[in-house]
Amino acid sequence: MARLLTAGEALPLLTEAAREAGEIGLRFARDGARVFDKLDNSPVTEADLAIDAHLAKRLRGVSSAIGWLSEEATDSAERLSKRQVWVLDPIDGTRGFIAGNGEWVISAALVEDGRPLAGVLYRPTNGDFYSAGRGLGAFKNGVAIKANAGALAQTRTLASPKPMFDLIRQGLPSRIERASRLSSLALRIAYVAEGLVDAAFASGASHDWDIAAADIILSEAGGRLSSFHGDDVIYNRANPMHRPLVMAGLGRHAGLVSLFDCVKDGTI
Repeated sequence: MARLLTAGEALPLLTEAAREAGEIGLRFARDGARVFDKLDNSPVTEADLAIDAHLAKRLRGVSSAIGWLSEEATDSAERLSKRQVWVLDPIDGTRGFIAGNGEWVISAALVEDGRPLAGVLYRPTNGDFYSAGRGLGAFKNGVAIKANAGALAQTRTLASPKPMFDLIRQGLPSRIERASRLSSLALRIAYVAEGLVDAAFASGASHDWDIAAADIILSEAGGRLSSFHGDDVIYNRANPMHRPLVMAGLGRHAGLVSLFDCVKDGTI
């Protein structure tokens, strides 16, 4: 088959593949997985590689019109000519997987024309399953989720690397709390989508596979993920790495972008 998919067609495929991948991950978590160092000195485990192979087997043959981008697969410029691309992180939060803290997810998305069309996050250690499709809403375990509404002044919890938190807290309410940092960036974004935290920041060096699925989940939950300047993240570029990001419900997001500009130019 050589055709593009709708969000409604992609979601069942992503859901089944991710749930099966979760079982593979749990088996390695129980029995043990060898750990290797990649060229950039980041860790990868046998579980990452086994899940990557499984996802490829389940999704790569769905349509020859769809490209492929996975953290654990050799990249190819062929994807740049495709309107749609599968974007996957077999284990987002590999360090959490190695540590055994449960803070890891399978992240799988379908991107179309540079923006996420459908995506799922599966956290096998507790069974939480997040899903969203463009125009179809966002869900956790089948129940609709919504990012916290409200203005910047109503922010109570912020998930962020400490340097970023310290940099901007002068413009936020004094009683704001810094949420615990999770091993998985995708899970951090999902927490914003379901309202567990009001907003979050991410430092630079995130990649398409870290955030594509979480991006559509947050968007469909009434939030937004963007650069610090308020620009949408564009996926499936030659370089899949991104600069620092901000994510929150729509009203609060706009305030955070403005606040960052004020901090940067010394207004506050």
